[in-house]
Amino acid sequence: MARFPTSRLDLPVALHITLRQIEYFVSVADTGRISQSAKLCAVSQSSMTVALQNLEDAVGAVLMVRHPKGVRLTDAGERFLRHVRQAPLAVERAIVAAQEEPEQIAGRVRLGVTETVSAYLMPSLLSSLSQRFANLQVEVVEQDRETIERALLDEALDLALLLVSNTSQHDALHYETMLRSPRRLWTHPEHPLQEAPRVTLDDIAREDFLLLDMDEHVRTVGKYWARYAVAPRIRMQSRSIEAVRSLVALGQGVTILSDLVYRPWSLEGNRISRRDLSVPVPTMDVGAVWRRAGSASLQTTALLDFLRNWKRIAQ
Repeated sequence: MARFPTSRLDLPVALHITLRQIEYFVSVADTGRISQSAKLCAVSQSSMTVALQNLEDAVGAVLMVRHPKGVRLTDAGERFLRHVRQAPLAVERAIVAAQEEPEQIAGRVRLGVTETVSAYLMPSLLSSLSQRFANLQVEVVEQDRETIERALLDEALDLALLLVSNTSQHDALHYETMLRSPRRLWTHPEHPLQEAPRVTLDDIAREDFLLLDMDEHVRTVGKYWARYAVAPRIRMQSRSIEAVRSLVALGQGVTILSDLVYRPWSLEGNRISRRDLSVPVPTMDVGAVWRRAGSASLQTTALLDFLRNWKRIAQ
């Protein structure tokens, strides 16, 4: 058993905690299973176990304990999680800030976004933008994809962030993918499919399916299910992702959604687990879109350059 410090005076000057250890810890906190997190992080289960043990030794506290269904965080682990969850993001932001030239960009950029981008990327993006470009005014307009594309063509918007995997791509617009978010199966933590050696859409078709009706998701689901000549048994279709999240956590159905919108807990505090499918399904791709004709303004170009660096943070 590891000897943990008993007072602040015993703490080492350098804890030797790595970002990889934090990544593993956050993943296990999200999934509740070391085996599942090892798959998500593409490492062996033994390597992840050793890394987590080393993390506990460095922190000087027991962060998680095993139980028959997996692992759970201790009180110390919950406190540690609150502080380290954003650590990799903070380091990436620091790297981007160090690499950028100190320049002042002023003026206005009109940015169109769809509802998924607005909900899951804009808070972090706008915070980062305000720190990088103190004098740049970014006007955000949330609309459906087709309305935004028309506004770009009509020069009512300068730039957009869309789910480019949903679009047929207009010839007069340029599309650049910024991040690809894998889609995985979401279930209650004790659902049998979490322990199945492999999961196909045929397996999921035998379950009650919760269909999110948001940002053209229904059309996307129809396409990849049709490719396998199978259809989900839809119990409920909802425009509320929180409703879908809560029902999954309560064991009232399963769903397939992207990592971008994944959260390990429902609003009621119930846990949600995810796992890879054994058959390929399309990723949810977020990208920047702008007019091909004419030259982009200095402000738009600066924002595009920022997004190309920032996309490494968001993934």
